[in-house]
Amino acid sequence: MLIIDGDYPMALAVKFNRDLKQPVDEVRSARKIGEGTEGWDDAGTMASMPEMRKGGVAVALVKVAVDIDYPDSPIKGGPRTRELAYATGMGQLALYRVYEAQGEARILRTRADMTAHMKEWEDAENYDDLPVGFVLGIEGADPITWPEQVHEWYEGGMRVISLGHYGVSTYGHGTGTGMEGGLLPEGPALLREMDGLGMILDVTHTSDTTVRQSLEIFEGPLLASHQNCRGLVPGERQQPDDILQAVIDRGGVIGASMDTWMLNRNVQKDWSMSKPENRRDFYPREAITLEDVVNHIDYVCNLAGNALHAAIGGDTDGQGGSEGAPADVDTVADYQKIAGILDRRGYSEEDVANIMYRNWQRFFETHLPEAS
Repeated sequence: MLIIDGDYPMALAVKFNRDLKQPVDEVRSARKIGEGTEGWDDAGTMASMPEMRKGGVAVALVKVAVDIDYPDSPIKGGPRTRELAYATGMGQLALYRVYEAQGEARILRTRADMTAHMKEWEDAENYDDLPVGFVLGIEGADPITWPEQVHEWYEGGMRVISLGHYGVSTYGHGTGTGMEGGLLPEGPALLREMDGLGMILDVTHTSDTTVRQSLEIFEGPLLASHQNCRGLVPGERQQPDDILQAVIDRGGVIGASMDTWMLNRNVQKDWSMSKPENRRDFYPREAITLEDVVNHIDYVCNLAGNALHAAIGGDTDGQGGSEGAPADVDTVADYQKIAGILDRRGYSEEDVANIMYRNWQRFFETHLPEAS
């Protein structure tokens, strides 16, 4: 069965120095250059484009992910200014563009792009030579130097933006802040510019207050690219029912994340990015399986009263790779196992297909622009 992955911050490969055109085993065993990136071992890489084709991942919402090193931000080592964040983000965007130019990928800018791309994959007997579809998003809006600059990003193919990541961002508060911070002064202006362009707001990684304030301003489509349910697992990184319901009510889709931090119901301690402890000490891989992921899919389906708003949002490699994924997930190809779990839980064949890819497909066929 085909898969659409609602979250893959693939452009972090620029920071990790990974060649994602190679088979995943080669990425994992590639020659080390320099000191590498602490905490992000190449040996745990979950995805490359050949591995996506192997797993039937036809499309991914791929991200530009850049965090300014603000004094109150728990993420350190990023750019110190907006201008440097812009330059870093444009460098990540360039990776997607060059993959498209080489025929490895296809940036899906319009509704027609999505429809034609999915038909090509559905009609194919194998996927070995097909381009992987990319819908482009920004995780946290730090690379947008001023609100009106979002037009430049839109012209470059960007269609989805979240205002927060971890801690304080340029336009609003993300998670890791105690959920008390809301929109920052330029946040409303950015939301209005996005609305005017018909862009999509991703509520993932954004503090409760920031999301609720945003929903009073932003009138366009919503999605939650990789977001689990606080009703199952405590902690601010998960979202409460009212925010999940708001996404559902606007016809949005909620992608279940693979990060073990967001899946362990037996640990009541809410680890934060601002704390020195290793989150894997509290949320070990061995304690989590894809059954836990499907619990969140179930929860969203129960909130919605149907299976039209739940999907996969892997946070593929963004959670640290396989070390931070469920025990039965080694690479992105293992996402296929979700279909079997859904089937055993009594989901119909149509519902399984909706969750695996059609909900995302239908959402983007509705909310991407009609023309570039």
